[in-house]
Amino acid sequence: MKQRKIPLRKSVVSGEMKPKKEMIRVTRSKEGEVSIDPTGKMPGRGAYVSIEPEEVQKAWDKQILDRVLEVKLTDEFYQELLDYVTHQKARKELFGK
Repeated sequence: MKQRKIPLRKSVVSGEMKPKKEMIRVTRSKEGEVSIDPTGKMPGRGAYVSIEPEEVQKAWDKQILDRVLEVKLTDEFYQELLDYVTHQKARKELFGK
């Protein structure tokens, strides 16, 4: 059977290329609304962050997503993203692939 190509994405925090399934997409719409995009299909400018709580914390500390998406993000959004990533990592470890 033919092996399928695994789509890779680059993290805006670490600059590392990883499989798309190991990343979370954060999207900014044309109206300037920023949201977490678990499907990876929402329209708008997207930035990928690895599903690692340490990487999200680093993005929060250095305001990396603010610069990449060219919008001022609140601490509440970063906290929501951190909670989401922590939950997804725990699910992955619990259920595997």
